[in-house]
Amino acid sequence: METINVQKSAFLDARDLAACQFVFDELLKEIAVAKDSEEAERIAAIVIELYRQGMHDVSHLKVMVESARGLFGRSKPEAAAFG
Repeated sequence: METINVQKSAFLDARDLAACQFVFDELLKEIAVAKDSEEAERIAAIVIELYRQGMHDVSHLKVMVESARGLFGRSKPEAAAFG
């Protein structure tokens, strides 16, 4: 018999989606990635999956996504030119 994880399959409401969108937008802005890129798709998938797993604090969610994608230390191209 297969067990169904009800929490994982639960729908996200508008508040949930707004939190995920905020994290997604912040990350893309910080690393200068286009919203229509493959990297953006990967980031979006990770944001949603971690949120569904219970990571609802946006600052922690952002750190976890950065860690998962190896984004620590990456910055916008113009910021790197001055560093």
